[in-house]
Amino acid sequence: MRRILFIILAAVAAWLLPYGLGGYAIHVADVAIIFAILAVGLGLTMGVAGQINLAQVAFFGVGAYTVAILTTRAGLGFWTAALLALVTAVVAGLLAGIPALRMQSHYLGIVTLGLALAFTNWVTNAHVAGRAEGISDLPVPPMFGVDLSSGYLFYYVELVVFAVALAFALLVVRSPLGRRLRAMRDDDLAAGALGAEIPLLRMTAFVLSGLYGGLAGILYAGLIRFVAPESFNIANMFLLLAMVIIGGRSSILGCVVGAVALSLVREALLDASGYAQLGYGLVVVLVVVFAPKGLAGLPGQLRSLLRRRGGGSRAQLGPFQPYEAAARAGGADVLEIRGVTMRFKGLVALDEVSLTVPEGQIRGIVGPNGSGKTTLFNVISGFYTPGQGAVLLRGREVTGMAPYRLAQRRVARTFQNLRLFEDLSVRENLLLGLDRTRTWWIWRYPSVPWKVLGYERALRRRAGALIERFGLAEVADAEPRSLPYGIQRRIELARAMAMAPDLLLLDEPAAGLNGEEVRQLAEIVRSIRDAGVTVIIIEHNMGLVMSLCDQVTVLSSGKVIADGPPAEVAVHPDVVAAYLGDSMAAPTEESAEAAVEEATR
Repeated sequence: MRRILFIILAAVAAWLLPYGLGGYAIHVADVAIIFAILAVGLGLTMGVAGQINLAQVAFFGVGAYTVAILTTRAGLGFWTAALLALVTAVVAGLLAGIPALRMQSHYLGIVTLGLALAFTNWVTNAHVAGRAEGISDLPVPPMFGVDLSSGYLFYYVELVVFAVALAFALLVVRSPLGRRLRAMRDDDLAAGALGAEIPLLRMTAFVLSGLYGGLAGILYAGLIRFVAPESFNIANMFLLLAMVIIGGRSSILGCVVGAVALSLVREALLDASGYAQLGYGLVVVLVVVFAPKGLAGLPGQLRSLLRRRGGGSRAQLGPFQPYEAAARAGGADVLEIRGVTMRFKGLVALDEVSLTVPEGQIRGIVGPNGSGKTTLFNVISGFYTPGQGAVLLRGREVTGMAPYRLAQRRVARTFQNLRLFEDLSVRENLLLGLDRTRTWWIWRYPSVPWKVLGYERALRRRAGALIERFGLAEVADAEPRSLPYGIQRRIELARAMAMAPDLLLLDEPAAGLNGEEVRQLAEIVRSIRDAGVTVIIIEHNMGLVMSLCDQVTVLSSGKVIADGPPAEVAVHPDVVAAYLGDSMAAPTEESAEAAVEEATR
């Protein structure tokens, strides 16, 4: 109710704002709304999706120049030209996103900055774009006899467009698509393992950026009715960047606040524009250092500081609720590895590894450090493509298949080093695992948003049940980084099970756990197996391996040196030699016990 009341009050205040402003002030408000739309688009791309985009001002210019060229040169009506301009800006965003498929970080920033400079250079020299003089005398947008040459009346057109654009952006951010974009920003490798189609998500981020840039450009052309290169230069790009960073790049509302605030400050400092640019840069540096999440993140920073000073409260796990046992047909092989070899330049990490994992088994993969265990997992889950050999999932070859495609085939995994999305809550981490939609599902957002909201509610109900099952109710709304290590391990396992996998890969799940936590882990893994999931576990805790696994495969120097029941593997001479050296290779009971003890240490 408080949120609804705030929205109503903000809408009323925005609607009544022109009644208290003069002609110049309303023009400043009009321009501020345009920059707010631009900032929302940049926030979606850079803050939410983590794609460094310095071409937003170019999309802005594409929208404005397309309207100008089509209305003055081709004789089209304003709104027809506006529709074509929106399509053109989206296509420009799509093309600008192509480099994101090959590069990230500052390299992507350099490329997009180059695209923005190329656009400015083109409009400055192209005859059709009016060269440096620009294009003037654009037609006034017609609207049922309303005179939109008035800045007051145009304000209301902008306000309606801004409200729709803001609502759509908030819908995207607080829905499955937005969670996947944020997961990609935090850790694209882990997001891919959960089924996020990383290449399509990157392109989607730039399409959204082009959409909002084009929308702002159309409104700018309708308001000013004159376009020139200086309106879309790099100085304005960095001003827009400052708006997003100061307001809070990961918060859509923060981006709006930053855009409006800096638009007003810019007008106040028109007589000292050179000093203003220096001031913007200084403020951005201070914000990045002391408030990385911008103005929107300050309340959260203060709450965290107060919790630390107050000592906080120790988070507790609830009891695990076992899965119901599932009847299984048995006999089928879930996974088959045929002669897989993986080389890293001169290093052979896997050397003709072959193994078969039948349905309903807990298979242990053990071996000394550097034996190739995690490399094998990375080959199975699609992060590496082997030089030779094949990986078959239920008889179908999946060698080199992208991680997100394997995730869609119900292969889930955890990681040796935790890969939780630390800027998302525990609940949101689980929601990412539960969400099985594809990126093309985005067409529903503008066309049937109520179905998107309904799907989100259904996901949250399922997440609630999973939270209860894994005893995470007390920490459901906390960020993983604030929780003890043992709880984070439980969260990662719950997130993997949210994917409803057929095959679960656990990479050293007992690392860093105390004795009681290891006992609970064994109980959970057995319940998962009984529910019909085939489990492969890499583990150095040999006590856990020997008591938990149905069969154990031992790797050494990238080769399989033993494969069989735990009791047989423990006395295998090659296994004893791998752990304790050749002098202990005799297959005696004493050497087996020594091997297990050494491996456990």
